[in-house]
Amino acid sequence: MTEETITEILPPIRHWPALDLSGVDFDPVLTELMSEGPITRIQLPDGEGWAWLVTRYEDVRTVADDPRFSREAVMERPVTRLAPHFVSAGATVGLLDPPDHTRLRRSVAAAFTAKGVERIRDKSRRMLEELVDELLQDGPPTDLSATVLTPFPTAVICELLGVPAADRHSMHTWTRLILSSPHATQVGEKAKNEMGAYFSDLIALREGCSGEDVSSLLGAAVGRGEVTLEEAVGLAVLLQIGGEAVTDNSGQMFYILLTRPDLAERLRREPEIRPQAIDELLRYIPHRNAVGLSRIALEDVGIRGVRIRAGDAIYVSYLSANRDPDVFPYPETIDFSRSPNPHVSFGFGPHSCPGGMLARLESELLVDALLDRVPGLNLAVPANEVPFKKGTLIRGPEALPVTW
Repeated sequence: MTEETITEILPPIRHWPALDLSGVDFDPVLTELMSEGPITRIQLPDGEGWAWLVTRYEDVRTVADDPRFSREAVMERPVTRLAPHFVSAGATVGLLDPPDHTRLRRSVAAAFTAKGVERIRDKSRRMLEELVDELLQDGPPTDLSATVLTPFPTAVICELLGVPAADRHSMHTWTRLILSSPHATQVGEKAKNEMGAYFSDLIALREGCSGEDVSSLLGAAVGRGEVTLEEAVGLAVLLQIGGEAVTDNSGQMFYILLTRPDLAERLRREPEIRPQAIDELLRYIPHRNAVGLSRIALEDVGIRGVRIRAGDAIYVSYLSANRDPDVFPYPETIDFSRSPNPHVSFGFGPHSCPGGMLARLESELLVDALLDRVPGLNLAVPANEVPFKKGTLIRGPEALPVTW
């Protein structure tokens, strides 16, 4: 990033529709934006005006980690965006800047460390084994998404958050409604409010609690006066929603493995490469539609010789960063031997996803269980007949029909 040779010639504004894409096809609009230069201007389906977009790996990491670009300043601004409402509304961690952001994340950090994630490994494996037992007992064909890929991440994030098993179905329903359609404002807001009310009661009940789950950690932090109940609830909602994104990521991951049986067979033959292979699949799969939350420049900043003025909105694309050929040679190729693989699928900087280690754990358990215990697993329909979600923020298959 440099202030030298700043240009005042603005690139054209490109309209970026929320395309409904099938399979793991990369967004053709994003491909065009990447080819037009490292920094472009975009207009998304909702909000007002235009925003900058950076697509190169180095620039994405720089903007995501630079305090001169604020998430908090986005609140109450009609910035052009994909959805008519913020999924992380109010005083939640997704829209806070340090030091408040740091303070809030610190309250639950213990649950997302390697030790915290390992704490639930055995329980997670047992829950998954039970789901696979039922899958094999009921026999083929089945919808892998409905039988395993949805209930498993739901159970794991609820376990980590301290949500009782009896309430998991409600959590899943609320999450799907929040993420279902970027344009279903009332439905999404109602579901978010109901989930928030649930966590408000749960966290309040656990003030002073010494448990290791997230709700207990938040309850204790509220009791000590380190975070407000509103902040704690906002963080819990965000973590619950983010935790279920594993369903969609895993759906895309297994769609790739089932449509590229050579890759699946290699993972069966060489189980030792599975963690590295999962990282490569996480780099490759298109996790979401368009872009997530924007930032606002707090002062004039130069990027690639372009002046970003104070008050301008700017987006980063982690998807395009993961396809930057300067960092990932032959980025369109799935290469299980790729090393190093510094992908940014879980974001970068202060707002990177706290659940990255948890998502990797779940992915590894799923690959181990399904490849080893269901060796004949394959699609029950042609690849182009697998239905993918439409009008959603997060991409993934609606169903994954399989047989064995």
